[in-house]
Amino acid sequence: MAVETRTATRRDIPAFAPVIAEAFSDDPVFTWMFPDEQHRIRRMTRFFAADARHHMVPLGATDIAESGGVVGGAAMWAPPGRWRSDVWTLLRLLPGFYAALGRNMGRGSQVERTLDAAHPDEPHWYLSTIGTSRAARGSGFGTKLMKAGLARADAEHAPAYLESSKESNIPYYERFGFEVTREIAVPGGGPTLWGMWRQPR
Repeated sequence: MAVETRTATRRDIPAFAPVIAEAFSDDPVFTWMFPDEQHRIRRMTRFFAADARHHMVPLGATDIAESGGVVGGAAMWAPPGRWRSDVWTLLRLLPGFYAALGRNMGRGSQVERTLDAAHPDEPHWYLSTIGTSRAARGSGFGTKLMKAGLARADAEHAPAYLESSKESNIPYYERFGFEVTREIAVPGGGPTLWGMWRQPR
């Protein structure tokens, strides 16, 4: 079946939050933030659902990829100048993040502070999260999502930015024109990420 993408609404969150959680279940950043393997996916689903509901989906640039009515992937983008949560958004996010992270809230805050400090100042489209389910991998879901998001950036002749949390994923992002600009090490024994920038097209 063909893979189709569309802009997500809040009604789609219960379908795509578990997909992203599954996609990141072995990710170095999220295994550090959610060390309890037994409950990791459940807690991560809460985390992504809160982020989607209170921050990313309202920005109007979260996409889902479907085939036969089944969501196989999602990508959450922030438009230029809107990647950082304002105070009111943070207040809405905190209960969901705390419910997800619990005693590991400090690790989540450490990751957020580190990434914020490394974030480029130049206006850009920011790919916060992209992931596909295991069943959908290799079927074009990720490519469709990347092209949909980058089409917005290209329509504005704007750059794009992301952090790769796996070194092995860098070649994938390079296929779409991203280049590594810096390594970002999370203090306190945390993981290393790679900041990647795509010039305007």
